Amino acid sequence: MERTLNIIGGGMAGSEAAWQAANAGLQVVIHEMRPKVETFAHRTGNLGEMVCSNSFRSDDHEQNAVGLLHWEMMQANSLIMQTAYKHRLPAGGALAVDRDPFAQSVTAALKAHPNITIASDEITALPDEGHWIIATGPLTSGALAEAIQQETGAEALAFFDAIAPIVYADSIDMSVAWMQSRYDKGETAAERTAYLNCPMTKDQYEAFVDALLAAEKAEFKEGETAGYFDGCLPIEVMAERGRETLRFGPMKPVGLTNAHDPATKAYAVVQLRRDNALGTLFNIVGFQTKMKYGAQKAVFKTIPGLKNAEFARLGGIHRNTFINSPMLLDDQMRLRSKPHIRFAGQITGVEGYVESAAMGLLAGRLAVAELTGQILAPVPPTTAMGALVTHITGGADAKTFQPMNVNFGLFPPIDGIKGGRRNRKDRYKAYTDRAKADWSVWLEHTLQNAA
Repeated sequence: MERTLNIIGGGMAGSEAAWQAANAGLQVVIHEMRPKVETFAHRTGNLGEMVCSNSFRSDDHEQNAVGLLHWEMMQANSLIMQTAYKHRLPAGGALAVDRDPFAQSVTAALKAHPNITIASDEITALPDEGHWIIATGPLTSGALAEAIQQETGAEALAFFDAIAPIVYADSIDMSVAWMQSRYDKGETAAERTAYLNCPMTKDQYEAFVDALLAAEKAEFKEGETAGYFDGCLPIEVMAERGRETLRFGPMKPVGLTNAHDPATKAYAVVQLRRDNALGTLFNIVGFQTKMKYGAQKAVFKTIPGLKNAEFARLGGIHRNTFINSPMLLDDQMRLRSKPHIRFAGQITGVEGYVESAAMGLLAGRLAVAELTGQILAPVPPTTAMGALVTHITGGADAKTFQPMNVNFGLFPPIDGIKGGRRNRKDRYKAYTDRAKADWSVWLEHTLQNAA
């Protein structure tokens, strides 16, 4: 029996799928077009390179759905999660990662695996035979995207992702900015000081919004429509939705006290999160943008504390391709018209590094089962992993399908626990307790089947 699995794309999903399949004994070939073929956002040819952010979001596995997904993946020997914890940066209750060492470690682990081969080639057509996982992510090459579109017969589905700028720490004025995590979250002093904060008065905030709205923006190409994922809106698009939108979003002042002037409450606050272990780089949290480079420098330097800011990377915008998974994929994540091809990662319509890697993990395990004659029980929809895969393979309405982060709204309700803010903590804890128990049972049965 053929026991070789080909994976197109070496991002979060492709790397995780390869790790899971290779550890189960399959021979795996990762087809990664970088660095031979470059993309807008990537800087290296490393596998698992982080582009838009360095955050895996909340690490709370009792009260947060993505934190629960962290936990489930760790139980399944996830390469991406193990490496993330290895290169963790202080970030309060979030899991932030030192992105370059992270990608270097992922690459080294996969290169060192005896069952994995890495091919630096671009796949431009859908393969007619063999066993394949397409995990090309948001930056799928034009030729492959066109081949997928032709096969599915559907119009290309896409939205746009924006990237936030990164600032050199030594160019930030610390006589204005101060270090503090919101609500002093974090168990250690380093975690509680993982963020820099730049305060704004009402007049400064109003002037900043005016500058955002007036700034020159990057234009879309002919035929492109400006659809965005709500979790990654450009800051100027948020400002267009109302002058107070930013102050109740990424610039909210709550949970912060100005160390230079404790008695004065800021009207708005711009936060910057540490982007590397050395603490030499900070990214501006929530400041994804499609402004042109010159406009970015002019506008962001009006922020108190960033007057002399120097930028290691400016923001930008890129097309994010995804398929209508509820219509096109079966419950094994296989393309209905070509069942020897699975899809995994952001291209399936999940959003976020963790969710992408999770779907890679599952696609890898499903491929192992198919190639070795195992029968896997469906992943319980009560788990974070199961809730996600159920959503993309039939739980969502194909007519209105859009990319989705993992969230408790995707989980089956728990009897006896009603909604509402007052008992939300109890409800979330019940969700996570149930998920952990069900995931543990599913994993145990999977191991028994493999044996």
